[in-house]
Order: sequence, then structure tokens, then C-alpha cells
Amino acid sequence: MNDDRNRSWPGQEPDAPRRAQSGPWPGEDPGPAWPGDEAPRRPQRGTPPRGNPSASSRGGSPEWPSGDEGGPQWPADEAPRRPQRTRQQGVPQRRPVPPPGQRPGQGAPGSPPQGFRQPPPGRRPPAPPPEREPDLITHHAHNGTDDFGRDPYDDGYDDAAFNEFADDVEPQEELDENGKKVLTPAQRKKRRWKIIRRVAYAFVGLFFVVPAIAFVITYFLVDVPTPESIKSLQNQPITYYDANNQVMGRETPPSGDRQLLKPGEVPEVVKHAVYSAEDATFETNSGFDVTGILRAVFNQVTGGQGGGSTISQQYIKQATQNDAPTLTRKWTELAKSFKMNNQQSKEEIITSYLNIVYFGRSSYGIQAAAKNYFNKDAKDLNASEASLLAGLIQGPGRSENQAYAQKRWTYVMDQMVANHWLPAAERATAQFPTPIPKNSNKEQNSGKMTYQLQQRIKDELAAKGYDESKLFSSGAKIYTTIDPAAQDAAEQAAQEGMKGQTDENLLNALVAVNPKTGGVLAYYGGPELVKDANGKDQIGQDRANQARNPGSSMKPFDLTAFLKMGKGLGETFDGSNNRQLGGRTVRNAGDSASCGKECTVATAMEISANTVFYDMVLNVTKPSRVAEAAKQAGVKVAPDGKSVLYTDDANISLGGGGTAITPEDMAAAYASFANGGVYREQHFVAKLTNAQDEVEFDENNVTTKPAFDSDAGKSQQIAGNVTEALVPVIDHSKLKCPTGHECAGKTGTQQYTTKDGDPKAYGERNSQTWMVGYTPSVSAAVWVGGDGNKPLHDPKNKPIYGATVAGPTWQNFMNLYLKGKPAEKFDKVAPIGKDVNDVTTTPTKPSDTPTTTSTPTTSDTPPSTETSDTPTDTTSRSRTSRPGPTPPIINPGEGNTSGGGGGGLISRPGPGPG
Repeated sequence: MNDDRNRSWPGQEPDAPRRAQSGPWPGEDPGPAWPGDEAPRRPQRGTPPRGNPSASSRGGSPEWPSGDEGGPQWPADEAPRRPQRTRQQGVPQRRPVPPPGQRPGQGAPGSPPQGFRQPPPGRRPPAPPPEREPDLITHHAHNGTDDFGRDPYDDGYDDAAFNEFADDVEPQEELDENGKKVLTPAQRKKRRWKIIRRVAYAFVGLFFVVPAIAFVITYFLVDVPTPESIKSLQNQPITYYDANNQVMGRETPPSGDRQLLKPGEVPEVVKHAVYSAEDATFETNSGFDVTGILRAVFNQVTGGQGGGSTISQQYIKQATQNDAPTLTRKWTELAKSFKMNNQQSKEEIITSYLNIVYFGRSSYGIQAAAKNYFNKDAKDLNASEASLLAGLIQGPGRSENQAYAQKRWTYVMDQMVANHWLPAAERATAQFPTPIPKNSNKEQNSGKMTYQLQQRIKDELAAKGYDESKLFSSGAKIYTTIDPAAQDAAEQAAQEGMKGQTDENLLNALVAVNPKTGGVLAYYGGPELVKDANGKDQIGQDRANQARNPGSSMKPFDLTAFLKMGKGLGETFDGSNNRQLGGRTVRNAGDSASCGKECTVATAMEISANTVFYDMVLNVTKPSRVAEAAKQAGVKVAPDGKSVLYTDDANISLGGGGTAITPEDMAAAYASFANGGVYREQHFVAKLTNAQDEVEFDENNVTTKPAFDSDAGKSQQIAGNVTEALVPVIDHSKLKCPTGHECAGKTGTQQYTTKDGDPKAYGERNSQTWMVGYTPSVSAAVWVGGDGNKPLHDPKNKPIYGATVAGPTWQNFMNLYLKGKPAEKFDKVAPIGKDVNDVTTTPTKPSDTPTTTSTPTTSDTPPSTETSDTPTDTTSRSRTSRPGPTPPIINPGEGNTSGGGGGGLISRPGPGPG
């Protein structure tokens, strides 16, 4: 075999097989005509053997040349054809292939295919001049295949390589109805993955690469603040102003509340408690917790609660006093947190954080909190105390909320166990720690303003999101609604009302509200300082913000619910004594509180007939409507307030059982009657600004709404009818309105619940008394009672009633405050339902033995008396009647929420006059 590329066969033109032949070779069988039924086949030849095999050894095959003998001898018969392969069913027959340079149907019949020759016997035909270099015989062209190892005459399916020569061949691509190429499943899959890859690249660039670059830039631009750098910023005083824009007082953080601890001085138990409450991964994270951030996002999307900030992030927020809900703040916070963790140790970070975080009670930092809550240093805190303080970090404004503090303490203690920082056995025996009384170890600097008033102002601001930390850091200026004249009158009237009283259990409170604005004009919750068991001074409790049974002062809300149903003051009920209602015996407080079988609602209100109002609520309005009317008027129940409106029984009708309301809420609710049925939420703060006089909010711009009906006219009519029923109560209670002013109101009394071993006389005693009344310009509530269930008495050792101490105190305040102010009258409205003037009722039986009790008065307050036979809230005194549940004791600051008896609905001796 000749491997020389530049050498041809002897006597043969190079690459002769590739040239087209114009006719058959001499002596060659032309074969079938072209074109025919089947395309001509390429002649087959065996591989030339080396040497010159004999004819016998080849079995009769033609001899191959041994040298330059003119090539091998081809057999004289038909050239061998290429073996045929079985064509699969459904595969189209191959198209005939024309010779080179000739289109189908143009070549001479029998022309050999391109690339094959039929050499004549004995010699080769003369070769034309060479046009290209010869290939090696080892190349594919000499083996009948092209350079890619395949036969160009056979593509295995449809001879697609020759379709370009056919006139009748259409494009093979299939198009859809839109003229687009139809893709195979494999092509579609490939295209989908291509799109997915591109989207993934864009996602990675947008959410990872770009933020990473931005984060690095931010990292080098931000600085981490230190506790020393922010200490002075949190030390600005809070200034309080009265309604006349005069300074009432200033408050600054007391000395000692900002002590800075050094790294290593915070005990491990405190750090572990804070980790459990705020950031369990603090020791291992890099300043931010990715899982925490994702959890916070999930909570936001699903409506849950919980943030994703680490302790490092919280420190940045506390240090900068910037908690704006913006992406910019969160972004820089993350960068600063990460930078701080690279620059400082974990011990330094946690110490810095615990030095500035706010714990409530004006306590900035763990050392101040330990002093103000437990009167000890931070290093001496135990696990239980540390858990309470750590739990308050999330809600320092609710530090005095016992339920909230207990919940947070439980959570932190359980997390300490879960993180193996507290033994389970120690957790099982742990008790909730009891903090010392608030402010018992420090002095306040609040000018002339009482501590109780100051705290109520702060409570209101905290509910709006302005706790002490924000107020101090901004140098807040608080413009209150307190009228200095009203405040002075309230304190004077409350103090004079207690003069001459010999019962050491007697306490009182007074709150006045402006019906036109809802602003609190005066607030007296009791003395600011009282003596403890050891004779030392301590801050007194705020009685004006503690819920008590309101007694018959609840009856105006019974009437409101009745009027909303379209009923009128002329409707009649059985007002006789000792009625069986709802399985209980209900009685009136003597004959003077009874008015026969046909007693109008107006008369029942004037004499405070218990049987009428219990019947009204039990059988007509139902307790739920009474509670609704009270809330519409302004009584705030949990979670917005401390009052309780218990609706599981009809005791709410007489203000007993589980129903308890604060004096502040009573004054605000009666203000809705005074304002013609328009509700304005009670508030202490008219406006809040920072040290630069930039306004945070302005309550003077708050809109109002009708209280009792969406129709303002209907709401005014309801309030006017209530006022009409309450006007005669003032005179019936032996009280007088201020000169030139119309007034209306209602007394209330709650009976003392006797105990085993009590003297028999205690069965006639009362524990709570009220007087709530108003003019068009002021509504005031006075409470006089005991700290819980106490049997109260007057200087003559007789029971006290709503008209004996509370009533004169109210009258004294109204006279002092309204003296010299323009006269005022109530607006007249049309009656609702049956008009009382159209009804004739049985006259009330007068008291046979009226008894009066003198009370201290001013020159503007005439002596007043109340008949002891005209009590308000009561049940049957008969020992043979069916007993009811015993009313539970109401602790200071708590309402009676157990739903027990009270309000005069049990078969024991009832309360006194109301």
C-alpha cells in the first residue's frame, strides 16, 4: 500500500475516482439505467492483499497487480453491490443520488456513480491532469466514506445531504400556527433550563453580589457609638406645663440611675437571663442572626410577633435613639453591629448594652434597675430577679403590670433551662420575685405636681409609644390639660371632706373632666406620701385609677341601654320591695326607695329603686347592652383600662358583683351625658413636643363621634333624657348645684360583706360610696371608701352613704371651681318613648324617721343631709330568702372580676343609701 500522499496509482490520474465519467468503461457492464427504480449501488471490492496471491487462493477472483500492472483486474460480470440493510417500517425510501455535476434525469443511463471506476481489462484509462494532491489511501475517501467516517450516500434515514439537489423537496422544519419553529421536548427542556440559569444569575447578582458590595461600603462609612458618648444625650429634663402653658414642674433622672459597669462586673446569671430574653445566639453570632431575621420576616408576613434584632443591633438602636421603621436604619444598624463585633469583644458589647438599656422605673442600665426594683447591686441579683429584669426589656412601660411581668419572667426562666443556663430543679422551685414599691428608694422632682398625676401622664404617653427613655432623650415638653384652678379645688375639697372623720379606713379620690374636650381638669388620687407599717414615708397609692364597685351610680347606664331600645322615662315597673327576680330576692333600701306597682323609670331613678332597675336589666335590656352603653360613654375595660363590666349576671344593673369602675372612668363617662351625647376620650396630654418645640402630637385636633348612636341627633336625645332623669337626684340627695348652674348626677353605695365573727352592727355598714355629677362644662366623680372590703362608719359610728361624705365633697368642688364662671343650662331634648309627664304613678312613701349627718362645708357649701332610709344598692335583708353567692373582696387597684354576688343581690342585709 502506498502511503505517499503525493504519489498516485501507476498510470492513473490522481484522485481519479472522484472525477465524473462521461460514459462506461471499456468492457464494463453499464448496469441499470439512471434514474431507475433504485439508485445504483457503489461497487464493492475487497481489500487488496499484500503480494500477489494466486488465483486458486482467491477462489477465482481477479488478480491484483503486483506493481505497475495497471491496477487490479475487475470481474467481467456485474459489479458487486453494497449489502442492503433492512428498511424499517414507516421509513421512506431513499431518494436516488445523481452523478456529480448532473441533476436527476440528466445523466446518461448507466453512468457510474461519482468516485467509482470500472477499469477495462488490462489497462487503465488515461487520466486527465491532476487538480489536487492525492489523498492517502488510508483516508476515508478511499474507503467509501467522508472525513467524518460516514458514507455520504447513506445517512441512515432520508438522504438529507442531497435534498438541496431536489426540486420537489420542501423545508423539513415544522412550524406552529404563529410561524415559529416547533421545538422537540429536548429542545424545550434545554430552553427552560437556559432561562432558569439566567434568572438565577440575576437573582444572585441582585440579592447577594450587590448587597455585599453595598454592605462593605457601609461598613467603612459608619461608626459605633459608645455608652459615654450618649450618656449626656439621655440626661435632658422633662418639663410639664398646665392648661395655661405655665410650668408645673420638671423631672430629671435621679442621680445613681445611670451607673456604668465595667467589663467583667456583670454577673453570668444576668448575662444568661438577658441572652434568654433577647438573643440566645449572642456569644456565637456576628452581630446579626440570619435565622432571626428570616423569622422576623415570617412573623411580619403571617401577622405574628417577634423581631429578629440581636443584642448588638439593639445596642446600636438604644445608643442612637433611632428606631424608625425604615430600611435605611436597619441596613446601617446591621453594618454597625457587624463592625462592633469585629472591633470589640463579646464581654465589652454585652456590658455596653446592659449599661444603657431601659428597664422601666426611670432605670437606665442594669445597675440602676437592680437598685430601683430590688434595692441591691447588679452583682447580687439571683436568677429569678435577673429573669424579671431581663423580661422587662421588651416592655419597660408595663413594668407595673403584674400579669405582663409574670408572663415575661416565666418565659425567661424557661429559656434559661432550655439553653442549659439554669438547672431544671432550680427552675421548679423558683418563685416570682416581689419588687420593692415603685419609687420607694428615691425622691422625685416634679414641682407642684403630685406624683400620682405625673404617673398617669406618663402612662398615657407610654401607651402612645413615648416611654420615659424617649421623653428624657428628647427633652420632652408635655402640655397637659390640667387646669390649675380645678386641681387646687379638687385637692381642697378632698381634704376638707375628710375633716372630722374618725374612721382610719376612709380613703377618697376625685377626678374632673372637661366634657367639651375630654381633657382631665383635675386629678386627685389620695395623699402623695403616706406612712408605712414602720412609720416611714412612702409614695401613696393612686386611688383615682383603681376600680371599685360603683353601686347605684351604674344606673344611668341601665337607663341609657333602655332608651336606646326606644323605651322612655314614662315606662313603668313594679317598684315594690322584696321582689323575686331571677331566682333572687331583690329589695329596696327601705320604704323611701319603693314606689309601688306602677313606678315610672324617672321616679325609680330619683329614689334609686333597686327592684325597678334589676327588673329592667334582667328582663328587658340584658346585661350586655348595659356594658355596651357604659363603654360607649367612656368606661375603659382591659386592655385599654382597668375597669370591669361583668355581664354574666344582672348584678351589673346595681353596680355590684364583678363590675368595677375607676373614678377617672366614671367622670369621663358622665361627661358624655354632659356633652349632649358626644364622646371625647379622656386624656391628660394636650400636646407633646421635643426640646426644639417640634410637635410629636396634638390632642386638640382629635375628632369626636356620637357616643350612643351613629346619628348625632339621636345620641343627643338619649343623653338629654338621661340628664333629665338625673337632675332631680341632686335635690333628693340633699345636695345643691353651684349658683347659676344646672347640674345632674347620681350617688352610689356598695354594701360591706360581713365575715364570721363580725359584730351585728357590721351588717348595716357599707364599703364603697360615690357621687358622680356634672354641669355642661365639668363632670366630676368622687369616691369615698375603704381599701377593699372594709366596714366604714362616720364620727357617730353610723354607716356612711354616697350622700354623706362623697356627695358634699363633690358639691364643694363644684362650688369652688365654678365660682365666678358664667351660668349654664342643659339643652332641652324631646322625650324618647313614653313621656313621663303623661303617666300618673303611685306617690313615694316618705321616710318616717329621717336622720341627717352634718358634713364639713365651706362658706359656699350649705349643710347637706341624707335620709338613712333611702339606700341604693341592696338585696333582701330577710335571712329566710334564698342565699346568693358571697361577693369577693376587691383588692386595692383591682376590680371584682370573679363575678360573685354584690351590688345588693344577696339575701343578706343590703347597703345604705345611695
